[in-house]
Amino acid sequence: MNIKNYIRALFDSDWRFCRLAARGFYNWLPDDLYLKRLFKAKMGYELNLEDPQTFNEKLQWLKLYNRKAEYTAMVDKYEVKKLVAEKIGEEHIIPTLGVWNKFDDINFDSLPNQFVLKCTHMGVIICKDKSSFDRRKAKKQINYWMKKNNYWAGREWVYKDITPRILAETYMTDESGFELKDYKAFCFNGGCDLIDYKFMCFNGKVEYVFTCSERYSSTGLKVTFFDRNWLLQPFERHYQKSEDNIPKPKNFESMVNLAEKLAKGVPFLRVDFYECNGNVYFGELTFYPGNGFEEFSPFEYDMKLGKLIKIK
Repeated sequence: MNIKNYIRALFDSDWRFCRLAARGFYNWLPDDLYLKRLFKAKMGYELNLEDPQTFNEKLQWLKLYNRKAEYTAMVDKYEVKKLVAEKIGEEHIIPTLGVWNKFDDINFDSLPNQFVLKCTHMGVIICKDKSSFDRRKAKKQINYWMKKNNYWAGREWVYKDITPRILAETYMTDESGFELKDYKAFCFNGGCDLIDYKFMCFNGKVEYVFTCSERYSSTGLKVTFFDRNWLLQPFERHYQKSEDNIPKPKNFESMVNLAEKLAKGVPFLRVDFYECNGNVYFGELTFYPGNGFEEFSPFEYDMKLGKLIKIK
């Protein structure tokens, strides 16, 4: 620890709690007490679980009190494909190339030159050229993920009982050569700009959509919000919005319809889709975006979106 962080650890109790929590020092705390302390440290105001008002507060409430067994399969990157195919059709599913329990079981000879590796509970690695793919680096990263349980950091209980597995998918690009998926930071052969569409469903209805773009730009990821009619919204959440004009996707209305089918009966659910060569592909489902710890600017939208979640 450098001297600056040492001094901060001595005098900033919120910073100290967040650092220690990330290392598992507070795993012994019950979920409600842990979330109250972490929420205050990250958000700057007390978490009111008795009468939650803001969007971020209600996500914490849902973590604690809206626990249905089927939610776990909905966030398992392999199991969710079966559920989604049953509800909206197999044509919206990115093809699976294989599933394994450990990295050494993967038969790379059977995989195409380009493919995607995912942990069913964690992150993503892509291979654009098998001949130059760094298997040792990929193995190290995946083995690290396989040992992690996403539950502890933010008490997202839906991840606690997922069986960690490794999933291979088809690597997909559109007609311009851009990647279909948002492959985060683990693109070993470089990255390109891409957009994914995240539909915020409140009580089964799409109210807002946001896009993630410019991940590889010098200024970093941009998150831009729109309403159901694709009108640009005047707020941000944690990340700055893009200055570029982001066009409405061609299949927008179809995406809205599909998202609402998947979100039916759920107080809040984020549904991700991608467009590729005129088709709509399912990305993932997320119950607690940003773990419920990302600030809105202006703050009034934390309240405004919070009112849309009906919990009682």
